[in-house]
Amino acid sequence: MVYVDDIVIAGSDKDGIQVLIHHLSSSFLTKDLGKLWYFLGIEVARSKQGISLSQWKYTLDLLQDTGYLGSKPVATPMETNVKLKVDDGDTLNDPEMYRRLVGKLIYLTITRPDISYAVSVVSQFMTSPQVPHMEAVVSLLKYLKGAPERGLFYRSSGHLQIEGYADANWAGSPSDRRSTTGYCTFIGENLVTWRSKKQSVVARSGAEAEYRAMAHTACELTWLKTLLQELGISVQCPIPLHCDNQAAIHIASNLVCHERTKHIEVDCHFIQPKVDSNEIVTPFVPSGRQLANIFTKALPKNSIDSICSKLGVIDIYSPA
Repeated sequence: MVYVDDIVIAGSDKDGIQVLIHHLSSSFLTKDLGKLWYFLGIEVARSKQGISLSQWKYTLDLLQDTGYLGSKPVATPMETNVKLKVDDGDTLNDPEMYRRLVGKLIYLTITRPDISYAVSVVSQFMTSPQVPHMEAVVSLLKYLKGAPERGLFYRSSGHLQIEGYADANWAGSPSDRRSTTGYCTFIGENLVTWRSKKQSVVARSGAEAEYRAMAHTACELTWLKTLLQELGISVQCPIPLHCDNQAAIHIASNLVCHERTKHIEVDCHFIQPKVDSNEIVTPFVPSGRQLANIFTKALPKNSIDSICSKLGVIDIYSPA
């Protein structure tokens, strides 16, 4: 991985890494800093069990700069009953401060998928932020104060099966009634990609919103499969794509449901041929076990903690 003049080299072939470092040193003025422990605000910790990525210092610096390092923590990144709108109060005197804060929070989602939904919501009001929007950002900062050390843990052992979870919050935005797509994908037990994003069009039914989320997740799973194959890793098919909406699963398996599918954009039918070819299967998962819920709606503390443990979002510094 390369960022400007900083390079991270990773691999299982130690001799090959040394050859590459020697080759780079012969052509450029380089300095080998040894094992990776800090890169672009991301801290790396190793153990026999795996690797942990966190932004502990970045989070503490953010809280220090905003004056919330000594604040009382809150249990969730966003209250479950909060519905932010475009015209929702008085305009902020300093909208630039709001934009800077949200920009920093977006970068923090690299290792904190548990705040992805809340950050996605507050980032929708960058043009004209208002007081309630800033209050939501402050609540998010107070949530980070409660667990600044949290990060992603990647286990060093296990299988390489790809799987994904797709979910949608139908008409969840009170301003334009658009739905929110949320998905996450795993290689083995390790979370590799996730997303929380408002859909580009208004869905006319919950099934349509869920089906759009499944289509986006199918694209992500296809990309992961191709990437692993290019790295010489065989991928076991079919790839499970978990969804908690039976109607959307039926549409993915049978497009003859004309009354439900004739108004859905053509690109959403990307998933159906992959189901037919047995590249992807769409097992039903109960809503209580849907991991993508954390990317589509504000959840209570118990649900957040349960999903985070399954996503690998943990605090390796907390007492056992």
